[in-house]
Amino acid sequence: GGIIIPDTAKEKPQEGKIVATGKGVQNDKGEIRPLDVKVGDRVLFGKYSGNEVKVDGEDLLVMREEDIMAVVE
Repeated sequence: GGIIIPDTAKEKPQEGKIVATGKGVQNDKGEIRPLDVKVGDRVLFGKYSGNEVKVDGEDLLVMREEDIMAVVE
């Protein structure tokens, strides 16, 4: 037996820039944990990550921090 890797798994990640963030993530105790990413960070994410939205005529992606693969320095 072998392993078959679908073509979608071979695709290179997309790159984008953080233009806005929320306050953080709420844990089970109701405490807010600050995000690890900040406005201005360049990040890598999967092709199908997030949800596309249009704000003031600009196409944006809204995604969870967990969908971000890496911050590019």
